[in-house]
Amino acid sequence: MKTLLRYFLINTVSLWMVTRVVPGLTYSGGVKSLFLGGLAFMLINFLLVPILKILFLPLNLLTLGFFAWVTNVLALYALTTIVSDFQLAPYTFPGYSYNGFNLPPYDLSPFLVAVVVSFLIGVITHFLQWLSH
Repeated sequence: MKTLLRYFLINTVSLWMVTRVVPGLTYSGGVKSLFLGGLAFMLINFLLVPILKILFLPLNLLTLGFFAWVTNVLALYALTTIVSDFQLAPYTFPGYSYNGFNLPPYDLSPFLVAVVVSFLIGVITHFLQWLSH
């Protein structure tokens, strides 16, 4: 029971953090929909992601693990499908410049937003899991 509660809190916090960083992933409905999204994302990660990893195993082996991000993107898409309060929208990255390091402005389609968001969710989730152990 503790493990399920921990994964629920980790998924909820990671979803909340990513919605604050990337405006392309939004939720409406307040804290209730955020908790519902955290619960749904936890169930997706427990039920759907292992099946997808088995299905994509040949492609993942062929690409030396590069194709693993597809399972995370599909899990995020499943979240936006199951919980209608979460939506992916196009996002225009305004650019970034620091001490001669420049990132130009870029328009992200909903698919690219899903890729960026799933990467950030994965990083935050793994970091929080590392902290909790």
